Amino acid sequence: MKEENSDKQDGSYINTLYPEDQKRVDGFLSRGVNSVPRKPFRPGRLLLLLIVVVTVLSFFSQLVPRLAGIY
Repeated sequence: MKEENSDKQDGSYINTLYPEDQKRVDGFLSRGVNSVPRKPFRPGRLLLLLIVVVTVLSFFSQLVPRLAGIY
């Protein structure tokens, strides 16, 4: 097997922009929706909210037939 030259690098992962393009990108990221500071995402809070909503809906779905006299 032939080994590739280690000096030759794949440049597809290198992200280099011209200075004027980088300035435009930085300007875009600093205005509008991107400039609003946001709270960090909390997946635990979302999971807890989901569990509470599903539990309440489950109890409600069992309460409705009991009140209607089906059970």
